[in-house]
Amino acid sequence: MNTRAFSLAIILALAAMFLVHTYIEDERSNTLKKYGELVTVVVAKRDIKELELLDDSKLEMMEVPKNFAMPGTFSKMKELMNTVAMVPIKKGEQITSPRVSYPGIKTGLSRQVSPGKRAISITITERQAVSKLIKPGDRVDVLAAIDYSSGQKHRQKTTTVLQDVLVLSTGMNMTNSLPIYGKKTDKVIKAMNLSVYSAYNTVALELTSFEAQKLVFLLTYANAQPYLVLRNNNDSARVNIKPTKIFDVLGEDSMEAKAFFVEKYSKSKKK
Repeated sequence: MNTRAFSLAIILALAAMFLVHTYIEDERSNTLKKYGELVTVVVAKRDIKELELLDDSKLEMMEVPKNFAMPGTFSKMKELMNTVAMVPIKKGEQITSPRVSYPGIKTGLSRQVSPGKRAISITITERQAVSKLIKPGDRVDVLAAIDYSSGQKHRQKTTTVLQDVLVLSTGMNMTNSLPIYGKKTDKVIKAMNLSVYSAYNTVALELTSFEAQKLVFLLTYANAQPYLVLRNNNDSARVNIKPTKIFDVLGEDSMEAKAFFVEKYSKSKKK
């Protein structure tokens, strides 16, 4: 074996590799100088239909020169979780802020209803809805006055029909569509403007199918409309609450009331 020739071949190969590497780096440097550094953007992993909910199965990351990044593009997939495509987006297209939105009036209420749940709307007044201070995203209990005794007051009762119910919307205001105002250190502040939420007369609740049936029965056959009782959003406990009758309200006078009702019932039976 010719050692000298072999050594020369190695030297030439290394020189060629160096020249190729130098050429590639020069081209890369010229490209970066012309088009900018590489940046990461979020693109569509497949074709996305209008009003389709976005998640990581439909998105992927891609590096592109800075000058090729579209205005309003996203650099992290988590920024797009649970948003909705407002227009059709083709596979490989960059996702930009004008093309997506959070579920709201524009995208319809159905996308905010949890799988297995149903949305149902009830008409309310200030008295029934905590002076209309209830807002989308709040949680409430539903109370109702029940009278199955044709006006016999000692048999009437008030009961908690549903507990820990999510409010999906108040009028046309939905969750994820809070009013935005002002700026502070260049960060947009989302703030609650209660006057925006007070002009409504309906509330949409998220219920199971059976709970929705109970509420429809209540709205159809009960003598009075239900009350919404506001609770802390961190309080999800469901308590076993017995119905309230007139004797519970009267307290120490309940014995006298019971005697009165017994006497009245006895007289009516004799007649």
